[in-house]
Amino acid sequence: MEITEMNVAALREALDRRKISAVELATFYLDRIAQLDPKLKAFITVPRAEALQMAAAADRRIAAQEGVTVLTGIPVAIKDNICTEGIRTTCGSRLLADYYPIFDATVVAKLKQAGAVLLGKTNLDEFAMGSATKYSFYGLTRNPWDRNRVAGGSSGGSAAAVAAGMVPLALGSDTGGSIRQPAAFCGVWGLKPTYGRVSRYGLVPYAPSFDQIGPMARNAQDLFLLFQGIAGYDPLDPTSLPAPGETDGDLSASIQGLRVGLPREFFGAGLDAKVKERVLAVAKVLAEAGCELMELSLPSMAYANSAYYLLAYAEASSSMARYDGVRYGSRTGAEKGIVGMMTTTRQGLGLEVKRRILLGTYFLSADCYEDYYQQAQKVRTWMKQDFAAAYRRCDLLLTPTTAAPAFRIEGEAEDERALALTEQYTVAANLTGNPALSFPCGRLNHLPVGAQLMGPAGTEDLLFRVATVYAERAPEMALPGRTARDVGEQIEV
Repeated sequence: MEITEMNVAALREALDRRKISAVELATFYLDRIAQLDPKLKAFITVPRAEALQMAAAADRRIAAQEGVTVLTGIPVAIKDNICTEGIRTTCGSRLLADYYPIFDATVVAKLKQAGAVLLGKTNLDEFAMGSATKYSFYGLTRNPWDRNRVAGGSSGGSAAAVAAGMVPLALGSDTGGSIRQPAAFCGVWGLKPTYGRVSRYGLVPYAPSFDQIGPMARNAQDLFLLFQGIAGYDPLDPTSLPAPGETDGDLSASIQGLRVGLPREFFGAGLDAKVKERVLAVAKVLAEAGCELMELSLPSMAYANSAYYLLAYAEASSSMARYDGVRYGSRTGAEKGIVGMMTTTRQGLGLEVKRRILLGTYFLSADCYEDYYQQAQKVRTWMKQDFAAAYRRCDLLLTPTTAAPAFRIEGEAEDERALALTEQYTVAANLTGNPALSFPCGRLNHLPVGAQLMGPAGTEDLLFRVATVYAERAPEMALPGRTARDVGEQIEV
């Protein structure tokens, strides 16, 4: 079996039986990145020397049989808005081109403690503000299934890296769908955890009340293992939730009797008919596995996108205040005085980031605060109540992840309204703080299609279990069409 086709359990066995060393495994993936990434631009920084040092340390741990975990020696990529000590963290921005954090984000510290090997930092829309990874200072990330199409965003680099077999696991961040949308576009699995289940300490903030770090992988089992490796209470994060009780981790347990809701608002106008067909096929498989399907309504969804963008932009305006050339950002124009320095420094920001800062500042202004910001907060409260009522009727919700497959770089990706609509099915989980899982459910022509499961807070295990049952019953849909190796060959042609 080719390395790119091996899941984490198979890699773990190969490492433990000394069929391959962690250094050899890391070298294989580093060489693959060097071969494929010039055509995809999934990575911003690949610290080869540091990665091989981590791999050598993992080999020593395995040899001594001390502190070996399921992730020891397993390569992982990190989205470049998550701090890594001594390794450049740019957030896809020219402003942070020379920023080398002096500390690790909690998720990175957890991975290092587990013995994982950090291969590199993945590309993203600047400061995670975008839906196509086209606003990065370091270039646009292309979709491994079709290089003329976007990989999604803002975690497009992580999704493309996993899809192309350049790394088995990756971390992204999700503010309004930034893990799930690129996961759907690239045909991989992605999870937005319950708000507070995974520490945000060391995540460069875009909109702090929405942002969550989450895992990306090629299958449910690998995704679950990475989630377990990064989840948990963190005293360094004031929004961190107490760790839930231990679970048995049995992803193949019966789902007989579970109630699955199909919200009407997610299957109406704007949804590609073929995508709808694929998602309803998922519902049919779940019904055959013993789930009870029910149709329901979530009227608050009519205002979800408006509330999300208004609140996210307002929080972005506040979050970006730190980039003043004093605390963060490349200092320029100091001879012009404090105002001149801040103004000159901020010229290092891209146009999309500037646009969101300006709009967010406007929403927070004295004249607009009550009419815009406060109203959006009321909508958010209504959405939480609306979804809570839905979860009293059903155990989880099944929806499309996106309205259509990945769109073309030329033309469609230039339509800002179309970009915004790619998040219309994902923002609800961020507004409510609930978990959401995107997984492949087939292809439309040659492009992957994603389905989404959402549940109440803390039900990640349930989402994994339901999606796993689906994947076992419809493997040709859950792992659509081609292996990572085949995708790599397509890139090389």
